[in-house]
Parts: sequence; C-alpha cells; structure tokens
Amino acid sequence: MNDQIMAVKDILLNMQGGSYILVTVVLIASWLSYLFSCRIILVLLRKFFKQTATHVDDILVEQGVLNRLAYAVPLLVIYLFSDALPDYSYVIQQFLSALLVIVFVLVVNSTLDSVNEIYSRSKFSQQLNIKSYLQISKLILNILAGIVVIAILIDKSPIYLLSGIGALTAVLLLIFKDTILSFVASIQIHSNDLFKIGDWLEAPQFGADGDVIDVALHTVKIQNWDKTISIIPSHKLIASSFKNWRGMSESGGRRIKRAINIDQTSVRFCDEKMINKFKSIELLAPYLESKISEIEASNSGKNIDMQTLVNGRRLTNLGTFRAYIEAYLKSHPMIHDKHTFLVRQLAPSEKGLPIEIYVFTNTTDWLAYEAIQSDIFDHLLAVMTEFDLQVFQNPTGKNFEQLKH
Repeated sequence: MNDQIMAVKDILLNMQGGSYILVTVVLIASWLSYLFSCRIILVLLRKFFKQTATHVDDILVEQGVLNRLAYAVPLLVIYLFSDALPDYSYVIQQFLSALLVIVFVLVVNSTLDSVNEIYSRSKFSQQLNIKSYLQISKLILNILAGIVVIAILIDKSPIYLLSGIGALTAVLLLIFKDTILSFVASIQIHSNDLFKIGDWLEAPQFGADGDVIDVALHTVKIQNWDKTISIIPSHKLIASSFKNWRGMSESGGRRIKRAINIDQTSVRFCDEKMINKFKSIELLAPYLESKISEIEASNSGKNIDMQTLVNGRRLTNLGTFRAYIEAYLKSHPMIHDKHTFLVRQLAPSEKGLPIEIYVFTNTTDWLAYEAIQSDIFDHLLAVMTEFDLQVFQNPTGKNFEQLKH
C-alpha cells in the first residue's frame, strides 16, 4: 500500500507544476474520503444498528461518536501525502497531529456521553448518578489533550509543559475553584446518598421545592411544582440546609398534621340529653359504654353529691368529640395503621383551643393525600355542631353587622 502511494506521489510530482497538482489531488481526495465516510459508511452502519436488538449502538449514533470518527479520515489522507511538500511537511504533520488529538478527544467525549445515556436507562441509575464523575473525567481529559496539542504545536515534550504547571498551582486552584468544590460536593452527594434524580427536594433559601431532574458536576436542577426549574450550584446546595422527602415516599405514608381551633366558650359538661344523643352515634358506642361505666364506678365509691356539676367525674362534649375523631380516623380506610396516630389537645391561646390531628395516610401520592385530608376535615367541621361545639374564628364584617341589629 505504501509503495502504491509513493508511486502516485512520484507520478504527480514529475508532472509540470506537480506540487500544486498533488496538493489539489490530496485535498480533493480528503474531501471525497470524508463524503464516502459520512454518506455511505455511516448511513450503512445506521441502518444496520437500527436492525439490532440492543440500544447501545443506537445511542452511539445519537451522541455523534461515528460522525466525529469520520473527521479523522480526511486528516489521515492529508497526513499520508504531507511529505509531498518537503519544505512544509513537518509543519503540516504537526498541525494534523494536533487536529487528530482534538478529534480523538471529541470521540472520547461523545463516548462518555453515550456511557452516561446508557447508564441512565439502566435500573442502577436510580441508585447512583455517574454524570458528575463522567464530567470531571471529561474535564481532566480535555485539559491533558490541550497540553498535548500545545506541546505538538510548539514542538516540546508534554512533560516540559506539565513541569511548569507546579508554578501555576495557585492560579489553577483559583480558576478551577468552583469545579473543585463541585467535585467534592458530588462525592458527598453520592457517597452519603443525600439525594438522587426523582427525589422531592425542598430548599427554601434557593426558592426550590420540587423534583430533582438532573444532578451534574456543577449544578443540580429541580423542577418546582409550578413547573419552573431552579438551577442550584451543587456545592452551595450541600453547604446549606435542604429537606429531602424521600423518607416519606419510602415509608408508604404521608403525615397529616393540622388542628381545629375550638371556641372555648362552647366547651361544657354533657347532660343526659346530650349523652343519649351521643349513644346513637355508632362510632361512639364502644367508647361511651366503657367511659360511662368507668365514671359511674369512680363516682359511686366516693359518695359524691352529683347534684353539683363540678363534683365527681363527668363527660364533656370536647372529650367526647376527641373520642369521636379517634374512632372516625381508625375506621378510615386511607389512614395508615402502622405509623404515629395521635389526636391531642394543644395549649389554648387567643385563637381558641386547638385539637390537633397527627396521623399518616397510607398513600404518598400528593393528589390523593390532599383529597383525603380535605375529606377528613370537611367531615369533622360539619359534625362539630352535633357535639354543641363551635369553631373559633376572628370576627368578620358580618359579625359586626349583626351586632348593630
């Protein structure tokens, strides 16, 4: 093959103006070789890859690995005929060698992008995101390639350039400060499993509240619930506080923590009429039967004068209402029976007496959770009047208007 190439060179050089003819032929040949690679070889390879069962080759095509390999073909053609111009052959070979290094780096970068795409489609991508590690690999590779290209162009050993980097360490640290911090943050994110793609992350100091959609070397992208996207530097996110809701999702339950403020003036002891009415409520029947027996046993053994309300133990409409809430929630099919279940009375304030519900739904879906929570409080607010209780709220214009009349 080399003998044939040399023969062609000799023929063209022996012609009148042979050097110019050879240069023209080489340029045309390099252009035709590039067209042949792109229009025929690559087209045939794409058709072949589409017929294969694996998607790996399709990703290589999508990321442009083969297209960038095609750039090397015309460069190699020119390189083979470069000594046709003896006075310039060395310079041409240096320039072409530098271009071939750049093409090699472009191919490797595309290959790394393909690796990331292939990995992101695998089941392991949910456990560990490798995008940031591939990005730092590309960065190191590009820096080394840049040193090699410069070394080729100035005709010096790459070691000569690397030896001078030591003196520029402080400058390089300053230039790549954010990259170094981001790389360390990336290691912390993945080694400690702080968050991953798909996690619900809340970082109010950055105005971010939504799902993580991308974890790169320098940035973390969060799609907020209003569909906007917050882009946060990874090292700044790690250096601040944030809330990851993954634990809630993995637990299988989502917390309801909300209080109803009771008007304290509506709290009273239960009389016989109220107790009889409460006995007709099916959910309260077991509670009333047990509680009334307990109170009667306690009072009868102490010879208490029950004519006075403050003597002895008695049922209250508020305590009975709390018992109803517990029974209602325990019978609710969407309340988790393995997580914390609490109906408690908080300290009274100028806004009334809070009765707080602290339970978990058995679904973490946001829409279902909000519907369950709303249905529960719709019911409790509507049923309060059956216990002669009133919800506390600040006076409105309508209240003041009624006072006038």
